[in-house]
Amino acid sequence: MAALLVFDGAAPDGGSAAVEVVGTGRESADDVIAEEAGRLAAEGRPFWLVTSDRGLRARAADGADRVIGGGSFAGELLSG
Repeated sequence: MAALLVFDGAAPDGGSAAVEVVGTGRESADDVIAEEAGRLAAEGRPFWLVTSDRGLRARAADGADRVIGGGSFAGELLSG
């Protein structure tokens, strides 16, 4: 399972086999994330929603296996 990292506007260079980095152009990153979360939930596919944005959590958390804030997620990555 790969991670999807979504940026407003243009995406920075980067990404890997494990992390897909995308930019949204004129669409908001929140809209893209909410749409992708809805698609995954409808397909019954597991996903984590990583965001500290309460509005995005309200829109996109249904169906998520886990919802975690960005700082907490970074802490988990660093603690290994």
